[in-house]
Amino acid sequence: MAIVAKEIGCSHCGAPVEFKSGEIVATCKYCGFTTVIQTGKAFNFEHSLILNNYDTARMENCVRAWMSSGFMKPNDLAKKSKIVEANLVYLPFWVVFSAATTKYKGIFERISPPVVKEGEITKEYNWLVLARKATVFPTREYDVPIAGKIPYAFQKIEATAKVLNSEIDKDEILELAKQQIENHHRFILQQSVDRVIDLSTVLELKQMLYLHAPVWFVKYQYKEKLYQLIIDGSTGNVLKGDIPLTRF
Repeated sequence: MAIVAKEIGCSHCGAPVEFKSGEIVATCKYCGFTTVIQTGKAFNFEHSLILNNYDTARMENCVRAWMSSGFMKPNDLAKKSKIVEANLVYLPFWVVFSAATTKYKGIFERISPPVVKEGEITKEYNWLVLARKATVFPTREYDVPIAGKIPYAFQKIEATAKVLNSEIDKDEILELAKQQIENHHRFILQQSVDRVIDLSTVLELKQMLYLHAPVWFVKYQYKEKLYQLIIDGSTGNVLKGDIPLTRF
């Protein structure tokens, strides 16, 4: 079923602000004012933008370069593939600047007798969370270039690009970040313990940043099958790419 777009009036300039069902934050494409949809009030967090540096032609060059590199790809992939779709989407992300401390208790079983270990992992993060529900995206592979951010400027977004808004509020983002960091610490713990008995994480929030970043979603055809690439529009780095199976 198609998602129906809705509108509210911008509380800053009065222009119509379009949003889709489930989105909780929207930005006016006429004046750039960011609004909390449920209340119509101003958005209180910093809203930034990462600029897109690739047009369709440059993006195709990135795709061809990726196809020509790496031993796992078919030798004729760049020559015989056809790019059938390339869409630029500005995705919404929250960056959670925080210090995370995980206290743990576990058992190291690689020696005999097993040893009980207790300790803590403390690290600082600029943790990236995609502000969309039920969306598969390689967030951990995406090193978003925060240093290049500018204040959100709707005038710098291409007319042909699609802009998605946040579907997740601050409290949900913090809980997601905590869960993801705890899972990351659990992975780190595999070096020290074989079985975790107890584990708890405390997140000390320092700052939250809301930003839109350009991502290209590219589909290409090779031997009558379709494959997808996800590419950072700021750097041209391939974040995720489907590779046709090759027989050796």
